[in-house]
Amino acid sequence: MEHPFLSSQSLGDKSLEELQSKITDLNNKLSFAYRTGNRPLINQLHMVLESYRNQSSKKMDEILEKQNIKSNVNIQKEEKIGNKNRP
Repeated sequence: MEHPFLSSQSLGDKSLEELQSKITDLNNKLSFAYRTGNRPLINQLHMVLESYRNQSSKKMDEILEKQNIKSNVNIQKEEKIGNKNRP
């Protein structure tokens, strides 16, 4: 669940670098919250992190789409090419 007080428009205005920097900062705060056992803060930080990660993912998808990079991996078996030692 995303944080209700963060607007996607305000996050959309941030660059990918700003989003990644903020995610790192939030992860540090989350680590502190876990060490202190502050459950309400942990819950809030999880929601904020999800909002930032979703926006970061959208930005990465846009970049990959602009560069025409496909994110699919072909796992089909290729034909054997002239290796007589292997069956």
